[in-house]
Amino acid sequence: MNKQFVLVIGDSIVMGVITIIGFYSHGELDTASLPRMMTTFLPLLSGWFLTAPWLGLFDLQKPRFSYLWRVPLAMLLAAPLTTVLRAAVLNSSALPLFTLILGGSSMIGMLVWRALWGWMKPA
Repeated sequence: MNKQFVLVIGDSIVMGVITIIGFYSHGELDTASLPRMMTTFLPLLSGWFLTAPWLGLFDLQKPRFSYLWRVPLAMLLAAPLTTVLRAAVLNSSALPLFTLILGGSSMIGMLVWRALWGWMKPA
């Protein structure tokens, strides 16, 4: 299996888990919330996949762990983009506190996943 494909799938799973944890923390984890979850999950994926490649986070030629400092930078760019896209879909406003919480929790999740990826990836 293509290593880059595995990395993309892993990123997507992490974003899904972050979304689920966020909805669970608000007591909104049920099937009725699924459409609302998609209004967070899909913009989060879009924001990440628009910024991460630009910062070289899918370049598999880089040495192990040399890219980890780019994960927070990518999320710093992706979080505001995510909240603006989400606000546009929901016809609401982009809340700064939501941007900070979403960006921070996503950054932690992606750092953990990308560190595991670096550890598992052959030299």
